[in-house]
This record gives sequence, structure tokens and C-alpha cells, in this order.
Amino acid sequence: MKRIVLILSAAVLIASCGSQGNKVAKLEKATGTMSEVLPKVKIPKANASQIAADVSFLASDDLEGRDTGSDGILAAAKYLQNRLHEIGLQPYKGDFFDDFDAKGAQAFNVVGMLPGTDGVLKDEIVVIGAHYDHIGFMKAVAGDSLANGANDNATGTASVLAIAQALKQVDFNRRTVVFALFSAEEKGLLGSKHLAKRMKAEKENVVAMLNFEMIGTPMVGREYIAYITGHDKSNMASVFNAANNNRLVTGKLDKAVEYNLFMRSDNYPFFNEFQVPAQTFSTFDFTNFKYYHQPGDEVSEVNAPHMAAVVDAVMPGIMAVVNDERLKMMANE
Repeated sequence: MKRIVLILSAAVLIASCGSQGNKVAKLEKATGTMSEVLPKVKIPKANASQIAADVSFLASDDLEGRDTGSDGILAAAKYLQNRLHEIGLQPYKGDFFDDFDAKGAQAFNVVGMLPGTDGVLKDEIVVIGAHYDHIGFMKAVAGDSLANGANDNATGTASVLAIAQALKQVDFNRRTVVFALFSAEEKGLLGSKHLAKRMKAEKENVVAMLNFEMIGTPMVGREYIAYITGHDKSNMASVFNAANNNRLVTGKLDKAVEYNLFMRSDNYPFFNEFQVPAQTFSTFDFTNFKYYHQPGDEVSEVNAPHMAAVVDAVMPGIMAVVNDERLKMMANE
């Protein structure tokens, strides 16, 4: 009874405080456990209209498929820099652009950050990322040779922006969060390899990496809204499912195992460099989208309300990852 009274007293106390971050910090101090605090945090809903606008810009014909080294991907990078600035993120190490050479082409990751609020945990970094490049022009199909790359991967990019917006509004992340939008994924994960190696060389303490890839269409016949690659390599799935009381967030897709998708997206370089949980969320289940690396990968083929639902579903888990106990690698992996 005494503990219940203490929690209720803390709730009354924080009602008059300013930011939600201050409120949550005070409630944490009163209760002593993040597992009790985090379910009380009000997380804003993702804006499907903004997600649709971001996908529409990135996948527009004007950007010509966002091939690395092209004018189109430079325009995309500038757009993303502006969006990160509008959201209120800080540039990473003083610059939103993380430059690198991509097989002779000038390339840019676009990287922002939210500094951690905890005196100790702020030195631990959670990377949340997606690649924003695509393949440009290809062999024509029905007279169309432009691969717009709406699902692959304007959808993941727009979702990371929505997550950044939500975390900024929540104003409570004990760990530092780095939002990384990668170029040259289609050239061999070059952007994520560059940033992971850079962060390792700079002795950054990366403790987890969450990647988003092709989440533009709902999965077929699944209870969960998304799967994660390398499902059994860490406790990430169980943490995300436990954090959300409203729906089953993620599960294991056999096709992802069959095609070894764990090694085929931008999570993998961070796993290699830091040996921490680093996995990709996706809703592409090999049956629900027929335009992979095809000119038909247009905005009209993706579903913004579904993308907003994915963001809403993963946000409680993200709050746990940036505030609660570290994710853990599984011993049998």
C-alpha cells in the first residue's frame, strides 16, 4: 500500500511540471523502475500525411531513382537534412552530412542525433537507420525505365523521420539516439559500413542498431505487423512485443532466414563492428509486393496509414531500448 501511495503522489507531483521528460524523470525517481514508468509515457501518433509526403518527395520522378552520385540523391540528401533540422535534431558531430567515397562517386549519409538525458546512459548510443538511395534507371518495363524506389526504401526513410519526430516530442531518451539515413546501400551497404567503421574508430559506445527496410505494404496472414531479420540473434523481438500491450509487434519470417536478410541490409555493418543487437524491421514478406527493383515501385503501390501503424507499433519498444535495460545477444547465437 505504501508503494501505491508513493506512485500516486508522484503522479500528482509531476502534473504541474513542464516537459514530459521532466515528468517521466520525476516519476522514475519515485518508483525506481523504468518498466513501471514507460507504459505511462504518452507517445504521439505517427502522422500518415507527413509520411506520405516524405515518400512522395523521395520517390518522385524528379529525383530520378536516387542513384548514388546523382543529382537526384543530392536533392534527397538536402531534403532529409532540412527535415532533420525541422524536427529539431542536432547534426551528428557538427554536420548532418557524413561524406564518403562510394566506388568513385561522392556520397552522403545524412545523420542527426538526440543527446541522451541520463548522466551515465547518455554515453550509450542507439542507432536508428534506413537507406535512402535506390538504383536510378534500369532496363525499361512497359516503356518505363525509372526505378523510383518508393517501397525500397523511401518507406523506411520516412518511417525513421516519423520515429525521430515522436522521440523529439516525447522528450525522454536516457541514451543518445543517432538517426542515420544511408546512401549507397544498393552498392553494397557502403554508407552503413562507412558510418559503422567511423563510429568504431571514434570509440562510440553503440549498444543497439534498429534498421527499417521496405515497410510500405501490410504483411499477409500474419498476427504481427512486422518481422525482424536475425530474429533469434537477440532478445529484440521479445522486448518489442512485451513493450506494446495493444498488439503483437514482430515475429519470425522463414523467408527472411532462407534468404539470409540479416546480412543484406544496413543493420549488418553495425553488428560486425560492435557485436551488439542490430536488426532490420520489414513488412516485405515476398508475397505482398511485386515490384522489387522494378520501375513499378511507385508511390501508388505503398500504404502510408500502414506505415504510420508500424511506427506506432514499434514506438513502445523503441522507448524501452533507449531508456531501459540493454538489449542482449542470445547465447546460442
